[in-house]
Amino acid sequence: MPSSSLRSSSESESSSQEYLQRLLDSGRPFLRGELEAIDENLPSLVGVLRSVGAGECWHKHGTFLEHLVDIYRILKIWKAQDSVCLCGLFHSAYSNSYVNLAIFDPSTGREVVRSHVGDAAERLIHLFCVVPRQSLIHDDLLFHYTDSELVEHLKQSEVSLAAPATNSNSNNQDQIQEDHSAAPWSWRKKLQTLVPANGITVKHIKTGEDVLVSRRVVAVFLMMTIADFSDQLFGFQDELFDNIDGRLEFKGNNYAALWPGDGKPGLWMNSISRIAAIYTLIVREEAIFVQERKITSATATGDKLDKSRDEDIELVVPPVFDKCTRVLDAKEQLAARDLYWEAVCGMSSSSKREIVDDGRGADDEEATAVLLRSCVERKPFYWGATCGVGSGLFDKSKV
Repeated sequence: MPSSSLRSSSESESSSQEYLQRLLDSGRPFLRGELEAIDENLPSLVGVLRSVGAGECWHKHGTFLEHLVDIYRILKIWKAQDSVCLCGLFHSAYSNSYVNLAIFDPSTGREVVRSHVGDAAERLIHLFCVVPRQSLIHDDLLFHYTDSELVEHLKQSEVSLAAPATNSNSNNQDQIQEDHSAAPWSWRKKLQTLVPANGITVKHIKTGEDVLVSRRVVAVFLMMTIADFSDQLFGFQDELFDNIDGRLEFKGNNYAALWPGDGKPGLWMNSISRIAAIYTLIVREEAIFVQERKITSATATGDKLDKSRDEDIELVVPPVFDKCTRVLDAKEQLAARDLYWEAVCGMSSSSKREIVDDGRGADDEEATAVLLRSCVERKPFYWGATCGVGSGLFDKSKV
């Protein structure tokens, strides 16, 4: 028994080290500014954005160009498809429902952007810029779920995911329906209502025309929103949107809020963990949908990708929130942020020493380190946000 436990512990440590090494290997070219090592076209693409003024536009905590490269970096480290990463790099090039930068004019610039990034990426970029993203992601999706419902649906979907595979030798639709009745499928009914297999029709933010957004593109925009929020949200937005409870539900519009505010880390982790959970539900629903089509199709067409549904877009699972399966508690997030803030600047040196003093005279640095370690140990998923490293968001439980 001891040897088995020792081996298990050793394997876990080795796995964590390998995970960290892969993460460092992915991030090192960005840290060194070796853009050509990431993609031979990346330096010229960044040059294009710089030449049209992206580096001259202020954006949250830096320039718009820096933000665009940040989003590209996050998506690239998450192993997203090239077209998705390029969408991140140019994601507001035509302006969008949140910002009105309009670096490229949508009526004359699409061919220009297409010549740089290709058809697939430009299509995603244009869609991202013309859909009402706030209502699509928050009003029409996120706000339809409670936290507990998401947790339950994640459990149900994990069970359901294995069910179609048991019928891989069956062409009987009745058999599939029977199996569905024996498994917890309520999560699918709700998701299919909110995001049908054929996509969602929304209104173009400028023309009012109908725009069809496939379910996979909705998923891509969810993933991009996770990356986007993690890069740019701070305490200022909490004050701006009256985010007192940490759920980021945009309850207020405090136009008197002044940048940069008090500098506190933002309370956005609960929100994007819920977005990540919905992303996982879509990924699992898509896997089941495609598998069912293969089972019920009497021809070879069932095995082909349906490009009208954007099935050529691979839905990777970002390595965050335990592979997008953990819904973080808003109150825990708030407690972690306050504990960090207290350790950094809210508690006197003497008070810190009193907390950790064991009679040998702990100094200020040691006391602060103890408080920060306590924050990490008690709230492992939150420490990256509280320390201001959202752009490198990953599963802290692995390192």
